[in-house]
Amino acid sequence: MKTRGILMVVAMLIVGAWFHARLAAQEQIDQKMVSAIKDEGLRRSEVATLFHRLTDVIGARLTGSPAHVEAARWALDQFKTWGLANPQLEPFEFGRGWSLEKLTVEMSAPRYMPLIGYAEAWSAPTSRMLTGTPLYVGDSTIDEIDRLGTRLRGAIVLTHRPQTDFLRADRMQPSEGTGPVQTGNPPLPSPSSAAPTADILAHLRTQGAGVALRPGAMEHGTVRVQGERTTPDGSVPSVILAAEHYNMLVRLVQNKVPVQLRVEVGARFHADTNSYNVLAEIPGIDPAKRDEVVLIGAHLDSWHTATGATDNADGAAATMEAMRILAALKVRPRRTIRVALWGGEEQGLLGARAYVNQHVKDETARNRIAVYLNDDPGSGKTYGYYMQQNAAAKAIFDAWLEPLRDVGVRRNVIEGINATDHVPFDEVGVPGFTTIKDFRNYDTRTRHTNADLADAVTDDDLKQSAVVLASIAWHAAMRDQPIPRRASSGAR
Repeated sequence: MKTRGILMVVAMLIVGAWFHARLAAQEQIDQKMVSAIKDEGLRRSEVATLFHRLTDVIGARLTGSPAHVEAARWALDQFKTWGLANPQLEPFEFGRGWSLEKLTVEMSAPRYMPLIGYAEAWSAPTSRMLTGTPLYVGDSTIDEIDRLGTRLRGAIVLTHRPQTDFLRADRMQPSEGTGPVQTGNPPLPSPSSAAPTADILAHLRTQGAGVALRPGAMEHGTVRVQGERTTPDGSVPSVILAAEHYNMLVRLVQNKVPVQLRVEVGARFHADTNSYNVLAEIPGIDPAKRDEVVLIGAHLDSWHTATGATDNADGAAATMEAMRILAALKVRPRRTIRVALWGGEEQGLLGARAYVNQHVKDETARNRIAVYLNDDPGSGKTYGYYMQQNAAAKAIFDAWLEPLRDVGVRRNVIEGINATDHVPFDEVGVPGFTTIKDFRNYDTRTRHTNADLADAVTDDDLKQSAVVLASIAWHAAMRDQPIPRRASSGAR
């Protein structure tokens, strides 16, 4: 019986592989269009200009900040310049915006030393430039913190123990090998303290502390800093320090060396509670299919410490360039090809969710979206797509990758990945897939950190990603049949 069971499994695998190969073999490939896309995208590319405008000129694009609005309006102007149809900023409710206008974090005694640190997004500003010896409470209970009383008023407080646990490995490279892959973000170690962080901050607020300093969990001066848009008014200003600098301060205090710090957070809140998605399209021409949409997108927003180069200016620039390529070729797709640059991805996929809630309300609307193609996690070239357990779609995408082998694609994987903008589409039964990119130095160095700068991305990789996206979008727009829905998918 055991041998019979093994033989049945093997037979099922063989049949599945045969069915997959047959689907791929039947797929029509437009070699002429692929060649034209490569020629335009590799020889006359504008993607480097787009990318460096987003990173070096506009910089960090925190949702709700003036910089994000500037980026959205600039992208809209680009779409208009390229002659795309229906260019628009589509608002969604986000909440108050925030921007950092000044930050000072430095040690003045026992010697002068600038410290590497960044205010958390939506941190309150400090009341003034704070100076003084920091108080260390990482080993203190809440009662012990409260007993500090008036010493906490206006104080610079070291809230946690020295950081000794670090994120030291990037996630696996899913495009390498041939077997199953493990997907998802690696966990970031939390700072340690004798009392829960939320309780510490609440009691510091009650006692009127001036600013809270805590360590990051990265190494070598890299600082990952995010923030919470629902931070209540009156909260203690919050700054994350590079672990090495934070640990040095704690050692100095514990050894009773007279330390003096200067800290000032100059933050501004913005009253406009809307954020924006940027939309435009190339209309379809087939009367039977032009109301169906091939949607391509990436998130335009970033965190605020660097310039959001790998997360996600590279994806946004490549997505814009894919549309420019198709527009330059004056394509006439059967289905409409629509581009979306999302806001609020870093705060919970908010822009994509707002789009789904507004435009994908029922089965008819779901069926109008043929596929959503997203460009986000990782950096570098596009190697393939996460196929969200959709085996039938994977066979089609496998065929579409073949004419792109010469530009460095590798494979699609059947596994899915969460925490990016294809997820809201996948959740309601729309085929939604995101790119497989490179993870070297992504988790341990650039993602959400002060090192997410333009030098981490090459122009050649941007060109390749745009070419791959344009080619896949074109084939999806021209296919006779829609992309198959996953068997178990549906509105949930």
